[in-house]
Amino acid sequence: MKLRIKKNDTVRVITGDDKGKTGRVLLVDPKKMTVLIEGVNIHTKHERPNQRNQKGGRVEKEFPMHYSNVMLVDSDKNPTRIGIKREIKGERAVITRVARSNGKEI
Repeated sequence: MKLRIKKNDTVRVITGDDKGKTGRVLLVDPKKMTVLIEGVNIHTKHERPNQRNQKGGRVEKEFPMHYSNVMLVDSDKNPTRIGIKREIKGERAVITRVARSNGKEI
């Protein structure tokens, strides 16, 4: 299944412990249907010492969340659903994403 949320989009969490937080999408995994959002869904993970982390110990990091728990933020800073607009320019069809709340391109 193809997700309509892309990398570097700004999204708002609509359910869960982080409800109301806004962040930038760092990673999209279409197979698991999850998104990784900057500064959201942070958990403490215990890591062993390794090359990157010489001491090891407790590390706070973002964990992925299901894409249905987030909504894209439009240009007016409101959460919105996403629509698809098809235009024919020259010989090829161009597909653009459109915010349902205000009709502007994303």
